Amino acid sequence: MENLLPILLKLVKFCVVGFSGMIVDFGATWLCKEKLRWNKYLSNSLGFILAASNNYLWNRLWTFSSVDSNITRQWSSFLLISTIGLGLNNLIIFLLHGKLHLNFYLSKIIAIVCVTLWNFSMNYLFTFR
Repeated sequence: MENLLPILLKLVKFCVVGFSGMIVDFGATWLCKEKLRWNKYLSNSLGFILAASNNYLWNRLWTFSSVDSNITRQWSSFLLISTIGLGLNNLIIFLLHGKLHLNFYLSKIIAIVCVTLWNFSMNYLFTFR
């Protein structure tokens, strides 16, 4: 149990950082789409990239306290894992809502939990090892 506590603390920090990323994502998407009148997909993509970059920075500094000098490799790994997570999120929603006809928002909550665990595990094992 003692060995599990540091990992659980990192998971909690990862979730806090993820929440800040959600604010960055929604804020940037809203600003670009509603105020700057950019295309909704361009706005959404920019929001995703800014949120992933925000999350990488805070997870590097706070969650994992990384001192790896190869920031380009780390950021690329983090972005790849995040992008795969986005695909998994959509797949889970498609399966649960589209095929099994669960409520959309229940499906989204399940997808978020699954993808958070995916993102944390992969970044713990690969990006910030």
